[in-house]
Amino acid sequence: MKPENEAIEVTGARVHNLKNINISIPKNELVVITGISGSGKSSLAFDTIYSEGQRRYMETFGAYARQFIGNMERPDVDQITGLSPVISIEQKTTNKNPRSTVGTITEVYDFFRLLFARVGEAYSYNTGKKMVKWSEEEIVENIFERFKNKKINLLAPLVRGRKGHYRELFEDVRKKGYVKVRVDGEIKDIVAKMQVDRYKIHDIELVVDRLEVNQASKARLSQSVQETLRLGKELLFLLENGAEQPVQYSKQLMCEDTGISYEEPSPNSFSFNSPYGACPYCKGIGTAYAIDMEAVLPDRKLSISDGAIAPLGEERNASVFQQVSGFAKKHKINLAKPLETLPEEQLNLLLYGDGEAVRSLELDGSDDSVPDLYTGSYEGIIPMLKRWFFSTQTTEWLREWVEQFMVLKSCPSCNGDRLKKESLWFKIDEKNIAELSSLNLDKLGVWLQGIEKRLSKKQNAIAKDILKEIRERLQFLLDVGLTYLTLYRPSRTLSGGESQRIRLATQIGSQLQGITYILDEPSIGLHQRDNHRLIQSLQNLRDIGNSVLVVEHDKDIMLAADYLIDIGPKAGFHGGKVVAQGTPKELLKLDTITSGYLNGHLKIEVPAARRKGNGKVLELKGASGNNLKDVTVKFPLGKMIVVTGVSGSGKSTLINDTLYPLLSNHSFPASKMQAMPYKSIKGLEHIDKVVEIDQSPIGRTPRSNPATYCGFFTDIRTLFAAVPEAKIRGYNAGRFSFNVKTGRCPVCEGGGMRVIEMNFLPDVYVPCEKCNGKRYNRETLEIRYKGKSISDVLDMTVDDAVEFFQAVPSIYRKIKTLQDVGLGYITLGQSAVTLSGGEAQRVKLSTELSKKDTGKTFYILDEPTTGLHFEDIKHLLLVLNKLVDRGNTVLVIEHNMDVIKVADHIIDLGPEGGDGGGRILFEGTPEALVKCKESYTGVYLKEEL
Repeated sequence: MKPENEAIEVTGARVHNLKNINISIPKNELVVITGISGSGKSSLAFDTIYSEGQRRYMETFGAYARQFIGNMERPDVDQITGLSPVISIEQKTTNKNPRSTVGTITEVYDFFRLLFARVGEAYSYNTGKKMVKWSEEEIVENIFERFKNKKINLLAPLVRGRKGHYRELFEDVRKKGYVKVRVDGEIKDIVAKMQVDRYKIHDIELVVDRLEVNQASKARLSQSVQETLRLGKELLFLLENGAEQPVQYSKQLMCEDTGISYEEPSPNSFSFNSPYGACPYCKGIGTAYAIDMEAVLPDRKLSISDGAIAPLGEERNASVFQQVSGFAKKHKINLAKPLETLPEEQLNLLLYGDGEAVRSLELDGSDDSVPDLYTGSYEGIIPMLKRWFFSTQTTEWLREWVEQFMVLKSCPSCNGDRLKKESLWFKIDEKNIAELSSLNLDKLGVWLQGIEKRLSKKQNAIAKDILKEIRERLQFLLDVGLTYLTLYRPSRTLSGGESQRIRLATQIGSQLQGITYILDEPSIGLHQRDNHRLIQSLQNLRDIGNSVLVVEHDKDIMLAADYLIDIGPKAGFHGGKVVAQGTPKELLKLDTITSGYLNGHLKIEVPAARRKGNGKVLELKGASGNNLKDVTVKFPLGKMIVVTGVSGSGKSTLINDTLYPLLSNHSFPASKMQAMPYKSIKGLEHIDKVVEIDQSPIGRTPRSNPATYCGFFTDIRTLFAAVPEAKIRGYNAGRFSFNVKTGRCPVCEGGGMRVIEMNFLPDVYVPCEKCNGKRYNRETLEIRYKGKSISDVLDMTVDDAVEFFQAVPSIYRKIKTLQDVGLGYITLGQSAVTLSGGEAQRVKLSTELSKKDTGKTFYILDEPTTGLHFEDIKHLLLVLNKLVDRGNTVLVIEHNMDVIKVADHIIDLGPEGGDGGGRILFEGTPEALVKCKESYTGVYLKEEL
C-alpha cells in the first residue's frame, strides 16, 4: 500500500452495486477504470470518489451558506484518504442556449472581440474604403502640409439633412460673435431674425475661422481647429477658397466619401449577446423565423374552398373564412378554382391583403414590434400568421399552431453572421470577426501563423498579448482533436464527447496542479486516427502534476495508461468487485474478460459471409447540409449498414439531420421534422417505420423502471388482478400500480423511500417505515401470485423473472428479450436514473425486439458502443443482427472497429473533418474498404480483418 500522499485510498465502498471494496489508486498518474457496462465503474469514480471530493469542498462553507448552495449526500463508503480537490469532466452537452457557441464557452471569441476592438480597421459599408480617424494634432499637421499658403474656411457642421427654419440657432451663434454661416453650400452673413425655409432639407455649417495657412498662423490654426471640432461634435469641414466641396476631418471613424461615421469600437461592439453588437433583426441568434410557403400552400391542385391554403383550412362558417369570402367576392376571385389556375395577382391579394389594412410586413421578430393590425379590412393570410406568431398577446397554443407554417432560416439581415453591419466592417488582414469565427479551427490556426507580419508596428504592440492567449487556447482545442469545429458552432449541437473534450482543453489551459480529474469516456465520437491526440492531452494533464482518472473502454487509451483497474466480473449484482489492477503489461498476463480482449485471446469474430440484402435501395441525392458536398448515397435495405469517417466528416449531418427527418416525415407525417438541404430521395415506399435508438435515459424520474418502459408491468398488474383473492376483494389492475392512491403506501406515496429534510445538512433517504420500502399498502401486498407479492416481482432480477413467468407467454416474451440483450442482472423495478447509457439503450433495443415487426423497419443508432465494454459490444451485435435477420435495416454511425468489421455495407465519409470532409469516399464491404487509399478508416480496419 502506497503512503497517503502517493495514493487515493478507498476503504469500504458500497455505493450502488459495489461490494464493500478497498482499493489504492496511485496519484499523479493516468489511471483507467474499465469493466463491463453496469459493473460499477461510474459508481466508484463518480458516485464515490467525485461525490466525496465535492462534499468535502461544500463542507468548507459555513452552515448558513450551505443551505443556499444545495446539499451533498455522503457516499456509502467507510473512508477515503489522500483525496485532492476533484474536477469532473462528464459527457453532458455544455449548454442548450442558442447563444452559447464553441467560441464563448472556450473564451477564444472573447479574446477575438478584444483584438478587433483594439486593432481592427474600419471600412465603409457603402464604399468599402478604409475609414479615417484623426487626432487634433494630425488634423493640424495635415492641413499645414496640404493647404500651405492657401486661404481656407474652417466650418463646424451644425445641421445635416434636416428640415426647419432654425431661427433660434442663427440667433444663438450671432450672439456668440460669429458672423458667417454656410447654408446649403452658400456662405452667408448672419443677420438678425435670419431663418431658412422650414419645409426644405438643409445643411448648415458655421464658419468658425477664415485664414491663410502659413507659419505665422500655425498657433491660430491649432486653436481654431480645436474650437471647430468642439462645435461640430468632433467633425470639421475645411473649404478652400474657390472650391465647391469641403474636405472632412473627424475624430471619429468616418467615411470621407459618404460622411458615414462609426462609433469607437469596444469589445461589446463584436458581441452577439450585447445590444451594442447584435444584429437588430435576429437579436444575435443568426436565425429568424420566416413563413414557409410550402407549408402554407401544400397542394396547389386543390381549390381554396377545399383547403389549398393550409392555415385557412376547408370552407366553413368561421370569421376568417367569411372575411376571405367577402374579400374574394369584392376582387372577383373564384375560391372553387384550383389554386394553380388562379392568376398570381389574385393569389398575392389573398395571401398579403390589398394594402387597405395597416400592415407591417417587415417584422424583426421582437415582441414589441407588432401592433394589433386588424382594422376591419382584409389583412392577408401571411401578415395575419406573422402577427399571431410575434405578438406578445398570442397564447402559447396559437403560437405553436402557427409555428407549423414557419421555418427557421438564416437571418436575412446578417446572413447568419449574428452581428450588426457596422461590426462586420471592422477587419484584420481583410477578414471580419464573423469570417474568422466560421473557419475550421485548424484553418483558423493557419491564419494566425505569421499574422504579426501582416499587421502594422502599432497593431503588433497592442495585439501581442491578445494573440498569445488566443493561440494557447486554440492549440489546446486542436490537441484534443477538435480541428473541424468552428467558433460559431452552437454548443447545443455538440455531442457529449465533443463537449467533454472542449472542457478538457479548457482544464489543460487553466494549468492547475494537484487536482484529481475524473473523465467519463473522453474518446466518444473520436476516430481511431485522432486517439493519439487525446492520449497526449491526458498525459499533459498528468505531467503538470495532476491525478487523471478515466472511465474508459477504448483499447488504445487502456494500453497508454500508467495503471489499470478492472471492475467486474459481470454487471449489476454480479459485479462491483475489483477483478484486477496493475500496469497494462501486468493485466495483459491475467485471465479476465478485459485482459482477454486486450491480449487477443478473446475477440469479436468477422462473419463468414456478408448479407446480400433484399435487393431494394433507398437513394438520397444532393445532400448539402453543413459541410456535405452535394452528396449522393445509396442505402441497401435488409443489411447492417455502418456509416463511418473521421470526427466532423459529416456523418451526423447526413444521417441525423437529413435522412432521419425524411424517413420520420414519411413514416409519421405529423412529425413535421425539418431536413437539411437535399435534392431528392427514392425508395421510401420500401420502409414503413423508422426507429431512432439513442442512449438517452428511459425515464427522468426514480419511478420509471424497465418494467414500466418495456410495457410488461401492465400485463403483470393485470395478472395479479386476475388472482381469485383479488377478484373477491374487487381489485382491478390499477390497484397494483405504485402511482395510484388506492394500492400504494400512503406514507411514501409509492416511492419506497422517505426523504428526511436535515435543514442545512444533506437530505437523508431512508426506507419508508410504513411499507419497509415495498411501495404498496398491506392490503395490496396480501395478493400473491405463486407465493410472490407485486413488490417481490419488482425486486426480481430479469434472470429470475424469466423463470418465474415462463408459463405466461405475453410477459415471458418481453422479459426474455431483456435477458437476450445481456440485461439479466438488472431488477424489473430498478430506477431508470440508475441505469447507464448503454443499459438504457439495450432496454430500448429489447422493447423493439419484443414488438412484432413487418420487416420494413429502418433502425438508426448513433454510436451505440458508447459506455460498452468489448463483451457488451458482442451482446449488442447479436441483438442488431437479430433485427437485420428479420428483414429490417439497421444503420449505425460508429467509429468502433469491432462494429465496422461485422457490417454488411460501409459508407465512409471524409477524408478530413469540417471543410475537408463531406464527401463519400467509399460504399461497399469492409474487405473492399481496406483497399481505399484515401480512407483513414480503412487503415485501422486492415488490422482487424
